[in-house]
Amino acid sequence: MDPLTQASQLAQRALRASSGSARVLLLAALVVLGEHGKLPTWLVYALQPALCAALLVAFLRRRTPAPDASLTRLDFELLCSALVVLLQAVCWQPRDVAGPLAGALYPAFALAAVLARPLASLLGWGLLAVMLLALPAARGASPLSHATLAALVGLTGLALWLSTRALVARAQRAAHQGVDRELMRLREAARSYRLLAAEAQAERASSAPAKPAGDGASSDPRLVQSSVEEIHAALRSCLSVCRSALGCRSVLLWWLDEAGVWLHLRGHSSSEQQLVEGPFSAREGIFAAALESDRLVELVGSSLTRPLPYYRSLQAVAHAGALALCEDGQPCGVLAFDRQEARPLSVEELGLLQETARLVRRIIANERAFVQLERAKAEQSKLFRAVERLNEVRTEAQVIEAALASARDVAAFQFAAVTLLRAGNEHEICAVDGDGADELRGKTFRDGTGLVGMVVANKHPLPFRGQCDSDVQVLFARQLEAPKLPSLFVLPLQVHGHVLGTLVLGSTEPGGFGAQVRLILQVLAGHVAVSLANARMVKRLEELATTDGLTGLLNKRTVTETARQKLRSAQRFQKNLSVLICDLDHFKQVNDTYGHDVGDLVIKGFADVLRRTKRETDTVGRFGGEEFVVVCEETDLVGAELLGERIRAELGRSTFVSPVGTVRMTCSIGVATYPDAGADWESLFKATDEALYSSKRSGRNRVTLWSTRLRAKAG
Repeated sequence: MDPLTQASQLAQRALRASSGSARVLLLAALVVLGEHGKLPTWLVYALQPALCAALLVAFLRRRTPAPDASLTRLDFELLCSALVVLLQAVCWQPRDVAGPLAGALYPAFALAAVLARPLASLLGWGLLAVMLLALPAARGASPLSHATLAALVGLTGLALWLSTRALVARAQRAAHQGVDRELMRLREAARSYRLLAAEAQAERASSAPAKPAGDGASSDPRLVQSSVEEIHAALRSCLSVCRSALGCRSVLLWWLDEAGVWLHLRGHSSSEQQLVEGPFSAREGIFAAALESDRLVELVGSSLTRPLPYYRSLQAVAHAGALALCEDGQPCGVLAFDRQEARPLSVEELGLLQETARLVRRIIANERAFVQLERAKAEQSKLFRAVERLNEVRTEAQVIEAALASARDVAAFQFAAVTLLRAGNEHEICAVDGDGADELRGKTFRDGTGLVGMVVANKHPLPFRGQCDSDVQVLFARQLEAPKLPSLFVLPLQVHGHVLGTLVLGSTEPGGFGAQVRLILQVLAGHVAVSLANARMVKRLEELATTDGLTGLLNKRTVTETARQKLRSAQRFQKNLSVLICDLDHFKQVNDTYGHDVGDLVIKGFADVLRRTKRETDTVGRFGGEEFVVVCEETDLVGAELLGERIRAELGRSTFVSPVGTVRMTCSIGVATYPDAGADWESLFKATDEALYSSKRSGRNRVTLWSTRLRAKAG
């Protein structure tokens, strides 16, 4: 875009952005000039509706949706418009700032200081102070009174702003604490119901510290909340039916915590409004007796020597009982009841109570199964998204990027790296995310005693259970300092038993990689390894399709396509383009004398000579046999001749050592340049070939430039 146009657009945007602020400042200046008597009377009277109109426009502009970046400017316009209108009203009263209307400045600015952006409030107070200090000279009032008013207005706004911020901060803290308490209550209930215990149990079985509930990738707070609420709703219905059938005052479900020491109230149906939810000790009273027995414990009449602990006030209870609930042979809770009728439960009532206990266990077991299914579905969806992401990539770099992104969906970590195994068992750190990334990225090492080397050697994830002692264990190599993390997990990227590299994940949380997360990561590492192998295969196929297998240079088809593209560019921009055809002299004698193995050695050596001699913008390819083509952009006939002489001289200085002896070679080169030698690729190549044959006929080991004389001679 033209710089003048850019400057004009920037000026227009600046004018549009500052039009409201400029209008406010202009009106403020007019108010000051009017009070100084510098304006005509009619203009002073016309200023009043203009001030009101400006205030209305600022209010409407502030109500329209706007990006956050412009809200401060809109707040400034609205605040200053209101202050200018109010100050004009103050100036029109008989006693100026000593009048009763001046007090309106205090609540007006204080309210604005609370509602507006801090920067807008500060600028508004600055404009008000400037106007107050500019007014006294014309009114004969004391400058001290205006300065005092400005200072008091600012202090009032600051005090209200600070007090409001303190109240808001206190309310936010209270809200956060309430949310935290509710989340803790839900997590505690979920742990007691074993909704989140699958991973923790696996960790305990392997003697690893369990991860705190709610911190794992598998514990979705929304799923936990819905499951706990579903259990409680079902329990309320179940216990209400039991209470009505047994004629009880209360039927309550007490559930053991993870340690099996305390009982918490999880569900109840009672005629009493206020119950003590505990926790109560599981080792004393009727609850302990029920947990130690596999039968119903009942207290009738005089057996009730102590009041029931879950009532806040003393209640007349003639019959109380407790039945232990067990899972896998272990007690998990107590179903308690009490009633005013002093008689034991009948056989039918006992059967009903036992059926209620079974239904309670079934409700919790069903919800536990549902949570596990939802968790498995979420994990499968993560793996599905990871596989989709990996299927879309084609290069090695894209596979590494997709691998880190997919791992972040599965686990929470603060450090990640991908190492790849190169030739000679050399490890290369290809990607790093986290502390020390710049120092580690691109480094190579051969140390096999670190975790990465051991994972490659053993083809198994390390360290065991993801626990790492950074003071003892080395991640990459001793000379490469890695972040010290309590949790590390290094996974091999292997396909068909062949390790391609490793995926390294680290967490600042102890036990950061639970059993379920580690299992998912191993599956993900397998998909990453397959995608990495596919990317390398695609790259290899592309190389085979575009390069010569013996020399690694471009093959005939690719160099022809590249030359056509460069020729079209030269035609468009009216630039020169030169082509060189290089052919080894008496190459057939080398094959006949030393064999084709030595001939291949000579061809590869000549390809190396061309690589060393060409410029970065030149394209070199093997056309077949001992014939090579060089395409030079923006090169005239003289420049191409210099390049050809450098190639010939470099080849003359080269010696090819073979098992059967030392071989020295020369080459003949033909040179032609667009547009003199031809307007299309076929014509240009034919002209270059004519120059090459002229070099051959003239004794070889020389560079021949194409000219019309050669074409006439060939014809």
